[in-house]
Amino acid sequence: MTSQADTAAIERSLRGVASWVEAADYRGYDPGDGLNSPLRRLAFGNRLAERVLLQVIWKSPVNLRPYVGIKPMESTKGRGYMARGYLALYRLSGDRSNLEKAVACLDWLLENHAPNQPGLAWGNHFDFLTRSGLNPAGSPIIVWTSLIGHAFLDAYEQLGESRYLEASKEICRWILALPREHTSTGSCLSYVPFAQSSIHNSNMLGAGMLARCWAHTGDAQALAVARASMEYSCNRQRSDGSWWYGEEPKYHWIDNFHTGYNLDSLKWFVDSTGDAQAKVHLARGLEYFISTFFKADGTPRYYHDRTFPIDIQCAAQGIETLAFCGRHNSACLEMARTVADWTIRNMQGRDGHFFYRRYPLVTARTPYLHWGQATMFKALATLLSACHG
Repeated sequence: MTSQADTAAIERSLRGVASWVEAADYRGYDPGDGLNSPLRRLAFGNRLAERVLLQVIWKSPVNLRPYVGIKPMESTKGRGYMARGYLALYRLSGDRSNLEKAVACLDWLLENHAPNQPGLAWGNHFDFLTRSGLNPAGSPIIVWTSLIGHAFLDAYEQLGESRYLEASKEICRWILALPREHTSTGSCLSYVPFAQSSIHNSNMLGAGMLARCWAHTGDAQALAVARASMEYSCNRQRSDGSWWYGEEPKYHWIDNFHTGYNLDSLKWFVDSTGDAQAKVHLARGLEYFISTFFKADGTPRYYHDRTFPIDIQCAAQGIETLAFCGRHNSACLEMARTVADWTIRNMQGRDGHFFYRRYPLVTARTPYLHWGQATMFKALATLLSACHG
């Protein structure tokens, strides 16, 4: 249990970031929105030139977007994160204004899902170029779809309204329709619906969502796919408890927030199925997570072998994962409080918004919506819930 002062600091921070998001009408920038700039036309369709444009705008310590024609936009993942945060606060306080805001976010998501899909799914409102290729604007991905799916399950579990379970079932229907890589040691759900892309965090996020929904529906296919997907990633967990981002050599890096996604997903799977072997993998991963990605003072580290850039997504996901997994490891909740304290003191502005990144000599203060504001809102709400037991 935190001290009263610690709880008060978390609550003040939550009010500040919520006020910022609500004043912005749930619109903001995104790290990957660089191709929304009219300057993209000067790339003449050249993918390398487009990637350079995207990366320059993304990685600049100064927010270039107002100068290159990029406007703040709505965010599906931002709405999903805010909905989960509001629901957590409603569960704690019974304040109906939080419930009303959560319902409004969920209604917005139901009106703004990706069209022409076999179920409910969501993606980015901008073209995004990755090492794997182009994810077109509006094309759904399993990461956002699964994370948003948990918001609907939160709502169903708290409110008991069947429409939220029906939405969750439609989300799982989309996940089950994805391509899968089949191996002798499990199957990997694809990151995207139009090609096979095997990535651990996206695979495990999908499996966690399927397992949690199965606990309410008893859908045998959902459970079977969830088990096969977790088998794939658990069999590829490294001896120290870590995971590569993906098994292909080009994906051989280990970072903070993707590891957090893996652990959250494993916990949902364990909580939903009681799988004893998955619990072993969760415990091993948590030990690695705590010992690797946070300094003693709470500073979040980006990669397993270096700290900078200090990224708000790593702070937010660190707080959430540590708070969410607190009962599986006694050190988790204490570290979550320490990371939250460091982040509030070092990365939140007077207007309530959280800064994007800190580098050795400069701080990037760009006010991203989902990456920083909504993620921290959900993380701090999760922590406050854990502190109250």
